[in-house]
Amino acid sequence: MQITSATFLTSSAKLSQCPDSQLPEYAFIGRSNVGKSSLINMLCNNASLAKVSGTPGKTQLINHFLINKSWHIVDLPGYGYAKVSKTSKKLFFDIITDYVLKRQQLVLLFVLIDCRHKPQKIDLDFMRMLGENGVPFSIVFTKADKLKESELEENINFYKQQMLEEWEELPMSFVTSSAKKEGRDAILDYIEEINNKL
Repeated sequence: MQITSATFLTSSAKLSQCPDSQLPEYAFIGRSNVGKSSLINMLCNNASLAKVSGTPGKTQLINHFLINKSWHIVDLPGYGYAKVSKTSKKLFFDIITDYVLKRQQLVLLFVLIDCRHKPQKIDLDFMRMLGENGVPFSIVFTKADKLKESELEENINFYKQQMLEEWEELPMSFVTSSAKKEGRDAILDYIEEINNKL
């Protein structure tokens, strides 16, 4: 798929404020500082589309981007270790679960995982919740350029083995590096394939 246009549409503080369109939505989520905004910018070939920050928890709203005037990328708040109050964490969690469980336009959720780390309970719990609620998702391993190829392969295989202890079948997964634009074509082709079936 070629992205010919990518524009910021709107930010929403809650589900009811999200755009009232029937366009398919592909949302991106992950722990704070997993490289979500960088990945979105890499996919859209626009370094300044989504705001990138070194501060975890910077994305606090549901951000919609209109792609090729025919579908949306949605940047969701990160979950996990952001230095925010318990009240804010609950607010983020409510926003996320509301969108993920109730948004009818959501076609697929991309769950981002930093490939450098061992499986984290918070990620595994979140994916379990998605499975229990029948929310379709794929895994995106980020920051692949930070590891040697052998380490990368070992980490991803370990992650998959751990998931297979609970899951009968693993979701589709992608390995990405925003710095090297690795995984871009694979993700965009996958989205195009799904769009063609809608």
